[in-house]
Amino acid sequence: MNDLGPVAWPPAPIKTERLVLRESEAGDRAAFIELHASSEAHTYLGGPRPRDELEREVPEVAGRRPGSFVVDLDGAMIGQVQLRRVTEHVCPSAVGKIDLGYLFLPRAWGFGYAAEACAAALDWLENVLPGEPVVLATQTANARSMRLAAKLGFTEVERFRAWDADQWLGWRAPVTPSS
Repeated sequence: MNDLGPVAWPPAPIKTERLVLRESEAGDRAAFIELHASSEAHTYLGGPRPRDELEREVPEVAGRRPGSFVVDLDGAMIGQVQLRRVTEHVCPSAVGKIDLGYLFLPRAWGFGYAAEACAAALDWLENVLPGEPVVLATQTANARSMRLAAKLGFTEVERFRAWDADQWLGWRAPVTPSS
C-alpha cells in the first residue's frame, strides 16, 4: 500500500466532539510502542511485536506518513487511524481502493472513540478525494470490528481466508450529494 496521491499533508488537526486527529509527534513514541506491543490490541492482527524490538526500531516520530492520523484524547495518543491506497491484496476487488485501518490502546476501548475517529477520517477523505470508495478488512472473529464496520456504513463484499483466519472485506460506497 502507498500514499493517497495528490492530497496535501498534513491537514490541519481534525477536531471531533471529544478527539483530535492529527499528525504524529515525538511525544507519541511511547504510545506507539505500547500499542504495537499490546497482545490485547493485536489479538486479531497476528500478535504483538516484542517491546525491546520496538524500542530499538521505532523512530523518534513514529507513524508519520500521509493518511496516518494519531487519535488524541486530552493531549495523549489513544490510537491511530490510517487511510492507505491498496496496491496489493488477497482480494482483487480491494486493489486501487482506499483502505481504512485503525488500532486503539485497550484502555480506550468501549467508549466509542474508534467510531468517532474513523467517521472523522472518512469525512476528511470525502472532502479531499470526493467519491473515493473505501474498503475495510477484518477477521470475522473480531466482533467489535465487525460492529464498527457496519456502524460506519461498510457492507460485505466478500469473505476470504488469510493469515490462518477467516476474514471479511467490506466496502463503503462513495458519498453522493443529495438531490
